[in-house]
Amino acid sequence: MDPLSTLWETFFDADSMREALPEMLTVGLPNTLILAISAALLGSVLGMALAVAGISRTRWLRWPARVYTDVFRGLPAAATILLIGVGLAPLGMQVWGPNPYPLGILALSLIAAAYIGEIFRSGIQSVEAAQLEGARALGLSWGEAMRLVIVPQGIRRVLPAWVNQLIALIKDSSLVYFLGLLASQRELFRIGQDYAANTGNQSALLLAGLFYLTLTVPLTHAVNWIDRRLRHGRQATSGDADDDDLDLALPGAAGGNQR
Repeated sequence: MDPLSTLWETFFDADSMREALPEMLTVGLPNTLILAISAALLGSVLGMALAVAGISRTRWLRWPARVYTDVFRGLPAAATILLIGVGLAPLGMQVWGPNPYPLGILALSLIAAAYIGEIFRSGIQSVEAAQLEGARALGLSWGEAMRLVIVPQGIRRVLPAWVNQLIALIKDSSLVYFLGLLASQRELFRIGQDYAANTGNQSALLLAGLFYLTLTVPLTHAVNWIDRRLRHGRQATSGDADDDDLDLALPGAAGGNQR
């Protein structure tokens, strides 16, 4: 048999793709988005806490944050998902019954928090020290200066990196199948894998990969657009008041620009 013909029939069979498409649209795609978005939101909240703790002057906050970051960035994502999903399964049974879905979201969130925390920390530390000094000189406490002046600017600077982490979460959501999800909870990869196992044809898996590309490629271009926007500013409306103009009015901004 012609190798090219075999390859085409194995990975590009239209009938196999057509059979798997409805379930991927109604079950796999929503579950993949729920896993990724939920983990991104929870991971961002935990990551911000880690970022603030990581730059704290109190070592009892700084050291645990750094240990957490090192551990969860060092472990493979699959190992973390299994540790959380299996290790906390008895507790999960008591709280929400035999449903591994929340533990999958928790595992993805803990992984994301380690990376997002470093992203936020680098953004916060990139803001000029004069910004903080100016805010304190105007009577703001350290916490108020961080919350109102430093953190918003730091987050804006790392938005591209945060979107990149969301892309990684979309792909890592495929690893949650290790926990044995219910039929109604299967994400794109698991559905493709099941169809491939049942039919002996890999076309459904390729279709799942195309869905992942459909989700991640636009986000990749969004990252590039955001990055250009932040680096070059809004040249088309440079004469109008915008967010960059508002930044100049923040406490200490003038001192920062004079450095």
